[in-house]
Amino acid sequence: MRGLHHGQEIALFFNAFGVKGILGIFLSSILISFVIYKVLNISKNNNINSYEEFSKKIIKTNNKFIKNIINNIVNIFLIISFYVMVAGIIAFLKQEFGINNIIFNILIAIILYIVFMNSIEGIVKINSLLIPILMLLVLILGYKNMDNIFIIKENILIKNIMAKNWFLSALIYSSYNSITLIPILITLKKYIKKDKDVKTISILSGTIIIILAFIIYQLLNTIQINGSNLEIPIIFVAQQIGNIYKYLYGFVILAAIFTSAISSGYAVLQNISKTKKEYKLFAILICTISITAGSFTFSSLVSFLYPIFGYLGIAQILSLILF
Repeated sequence: MRGLHHGQEIALFFNAFGVKGILGIFLSSILISFVIYKVLNISKNNNINSYEEFSKKIIKTNNKFIKNIINNIVNIFLIISFYVMVAGIIAFLKQEFGINNIIFNILIAIILYIVFMNSIEGIVKINSLLIPILMLLVLILGYKNMDNIFIIKENILIKNIMAKNWFLSALIYSSYNSITLIPILITLKKYIKKDKDVKTISILSGTIIIILAFIIYQLLNTIQINGSNLEIPIIFVAQQIGNIYKYLYGFVILAAIFTSAISSGYAVLQNISKTKKEYKLFAILICTISITAGSFTFSSLVSFLYPIFGYLGIAQILSLILF
């Protein structure tokens, strides 16, 4: 899930509300688990193979304008996620190595373009390896922080400008995560063999999210960092526990952010391109624009853009509940 690896979103959506943020973690995890269950169930039972087919199924309307709006929201969020992740790469290099140079931004854009022009199967495989490694590192950091597990404080340095209470914040977090989660879940439908597998996957996923989110919440809460000054707060936390964890987590998180950028960028290129020529032109366009991502701070993009899409995505969750 977004925000579990770098900590910026956990800080914004949960640490900002103190002890109530823990309730928010439970609520959002339950909602995400529900979304996973419903999407896999609907996709499997109705033989759905694309997001367009899925949206037609859950949204009972023949209005093409409304359907186009929904599809465009997903594409816009994917492209914004791409730029946010690129900003995350630049923020990491700046925070850890003091690198803040337009030449590096151009180099990142060129690397992204080269990857887009080639098969991303290798990137997908790398991402599948990074996820369990990240989970293991988070569990280790949580274990190292066991002495402080019952210390709960409100972090007054972090402010969520888009949500004034923990309930709305949790709803927004689960909502915008669902926007990009649903297209991925639809592609996983082919791996589901039995109906009980759907329930098992959804419960297991929700449990893992609760555990990992709570550990990161507690790590950030214990250190009492200023989320507005640190772009990748979990790296700072890892350093307090030991430099070895800082370097290990730093390397893995940089790779995870990069692969997330590739996944989002590739998804939107596939959605908006009808020919190979269009694909190449759009790839050049989005990679060129990505050079400007360093002009914005990673934290400001997360705190402003993601909540907006969270509000838009609430309709999608309501459609699933009513389906």
